[in-house]
Amino acid sequence: MKMKVTPERKKRTGRSLLGLKRNKLLYLMILPGFLYFVIFKYLPMGGLIIAFQDYQPFLGITGSPWVGLKHFIRLFTEPTFFMLLKNTLILFALNIVIFFPLPIILALMLNEVRHKMFKNVVQTIIYIPHFLSWVIIVSITYVFMNVDGGVLNEIIAAMGGHKISFLTSPEWLRTVYIGQIIWKELGWSTIIYLAAITVVDTQLYEAAEMDGAARLRKTWHVTLPAIRPVIITLLILKIGHTLDLGFEHMYLLINSLNREVGEIFDTYIYTAGLKNGQLSFSTTVGLFKGVVGLILVMLSNKLAKKIGEDGVY
Repeated sequence: MKMKVTPERKKRTGRSLLGLKRNKLLYLMILPGFLYFVIFKYLPMGGLIIAFQDYQPFLGITGSPWVGLKHFIRLFTEPTFFMLLKNTLILFALNIVIFFPLPIILALMLNEVRHKMFKNVVQTIIYIPHFLSWVIIVSITYVFMNVDGGVLNEIIAAMGGHKISFLTSPEWLRTVYIGQIIWKELGWSTIIYLAAITVVDTQLYEAAEMDGAARLRKTWHVTLPAIRPVIITLLILKIGHTLDLGFEHMYLLINSLNREVGEIFDTYIYTAGLKNGQLSFSTTVGLFKGVVGLILVMLSNKLAKKIGEDGVY
């Protein structure tokens, strides 16, 4: 059945084309980001089909035999799965409990600094580590914490203590991991919160002052409620990365002595997929991570809406 084109539909179409032509430069600016997501995020999703195959590179996707849920059954029945899940969840919990609140606190503190020059210097210093790669961060940590000649261990020895194997001891791995994340990303993570604080209505602070509120009370009753939507949104996005902690950082930290507490899904995918050539199995692990992240984002977003927040969609 042929759709009838009404004058109103023609009018809306004309306005859309006019808006597109008028804002063509803005759409052109969006194009690189759009192409990035299409080429590097959406098109590769077609390769997820090999999670249900016994993929052989020389046979290709169309020629590799189908095995159904074989790799998923293997993933959930291997003892390694529970070790990976435990290590990943513990590190994520530490990330949420310890690291996530720190940028908020730091942003609130920087917002109270009135000396502009001092504030700019502090911001520059705490932003710099973000631009260093994890290779450099871990290398600097090695120089400071190595048992043989490490600065920190030399200080401990000079004070009469015993040197500590920070980099090989399983008990210290998670502490070093979280410490490095705080050092590298704390300053950079404050940017969004500082931007959110700058748009808070100053009249709210003036009204709080008239009611006798000091700085701490203004922060608690005005600033925090004003930036709460931003905090909730970032928390939801953070929850979506529960099983996605990043490969490079942990891969540089783990060794044969601390692997039992340091092996996570990201490093396991590299070991199984690239080192051992189990491409289908490693794709299965990656697909599992993605599905869990999607479910957690949807659930946390729904919970946020139930408590009166906007969520991410």
